Amino acid sequence: MKEASPSKAYALHLGVIVLLFALSFVLPEYHHGLLARIMVLAVFAMGYNLLFGYVGLLSLGHAMFFSAGLYGAGLAVIHLGWSVPAAFAAGLACGALLALVIGVLALRTSGVAFMIVTMMFAQVFYLIILYLAAWTGGDQGLVVPQSARVLVLGDTSLGLTNPTVRYMSALVLFSIVLLVTLVIVRSSYGRVLVAIRENEERTKMLGYDIFSNKLAAVVVSGTICAASGAAYALLFGYVGSTFASVQYSILPLLWVLLGGAATTLGPLIGTLFMYYVVDIASGYTSAYLLIVGIALILLVLFFPKGVLGTIRQRWLGWLP
Repeated sequence: MKEASPSKAYALHLGVIVLLFALSFVLPEYHHGLLARIMVLAVFAMGYNLLFGYVGLLSLGHAMFFSAGLYGAGLAVIHLGWSVPAAFAAGLACGALLALVIGVLALRTSGVAFMIVTMMFAQVFYLIILYLAAWTGGDQGLVVPQSARVLVLGDTSLGLTNPTVRYMSALVLFSIVLLVTLVIVRSSYGRVLVAIRENEERTKMLGYDIFSNKLAAVVVSGTICAASGAAYALLFGYVGSTFASVQYSILPLLWVLLGGAATTLGPLIGTLFMYYVVDIASGYTSAYLLIVGIALILLVLFFPKGVLGTIRQRWLGWLP
């Protein structure tokens, strides 16, 4: 596979960001809001892709990192009255700390055992949320007050409930994470992660500390997922236990597989595709899951490595 030149790779990613920015001026109100949600959740998928696509670690516990950011930011605003930037930072800190603890414990295993251990931790996290219903709202969740969702920048106040502010905030988060991810995977550290995925024993023989590199990947992945969760709470105003369920750990895996694992733009393509297939199909029939299933089967048949993964393999080998 031919590696993209730095200028070509960055030009592609900046072009995607510019396109998303331009779409904010032409999209109808419904799709404007939907795309903002997609960008936030694509960040969740990018965090998952870093661990699954580049390190080769299949996790079923990433919902707890997303939820750590979600509840960290949401509860800081609701119960502590923190500002939006402080609440977002709290969400990031919660996700990073949780990822560090879980990584130290879960990385003692590998393969299927790693998948099961992460799923068990995620289930424990979900049950803790339900147990602390007085604080977390339990099954019903909590609504973040609109009055608290205001970003103060000097003398200017920006309400995150405003569709334009919400879209641009989602775009800023998406853009930062996308470019940071690109820098990581193109760095020497990113190449070490890929080497671990391809042949862990050989990488170890070359003198690399496998555990430390994996742990760093878990922490970065968990922090990115937490950023997505914190942004979701602040931009869309809801904090709920559903986001901590095991099912929500499977969704980013599905989005990454659809878009193309180990591709920087694959998570966006997968999230975008999945959301719009469900949205369009549900508008025509109540049996929309059947249509979604057929679409997924066709996609797997014709794009076995995901949309961008297959395009890179067959036609555009320079895609990052």
